[in-house]
Amino acid sequence: MNLQDFSFHIEYFIVILGAIILYLLYYVFTKDAEYSKNIRSVASVVEDLNRELYYLKKKLDQTKGNIEENSQRMSDDEIYQEIERSVYDMVHPLSLAIKQLQNNIHTIEHDIQSRITELESGVKQISIPASVHGNDDEKIISLFQQGVSIETISKELRLSQPEVEFVLKINKIK
Repeated sequence: MNLQDFSFHIEYFIVILGAIILYLLYYVFTKDAEYSKNIRSVASVVEDLNRELYYLKKKLDQTKGNIEENSQRMSDDEIYQEIERSVYDMVHPLSLAIKQLQNNIHTIEHDIQSRITELESGVKQISIPASVHGNDDEKIISLFQQGVSIETISKELRLSQPEVEFVLKINKIK
């Protein structure tokens, strides 16, 4: 290889090296532009967030001020007493209505009890059917206590089932 060829190769090498350096510079500048663009957008977002944070802090301070102002108006005891009064005002009419209902229920119970007593005394005064005699009562009670069914008792003593049931009810067995 002679000197001319060598210098020719060096020239190519220098041109290629120059092209690489230019490409690297272009790449660095384009990437720098992208990074700058991204940094500007992030800075814009951070600025918006700081603005929002400022407004939120301002609103929080106003709310705290309102709470302190309102809490200075009434003490805890006053608030508690006011709540008690409000609850009493709401519950008192209900309490009166419940008491009235209880009185009405007692009156109705008394009326029912007196009517039951009247009916029982009236039933006792009703004459026992002619087919049912004292001896039959004892037989009915005896058979029933032995476990004989009402139907069988009525057939055996030649009485109707309602008569047998009546005797058992009067004697408080069934």
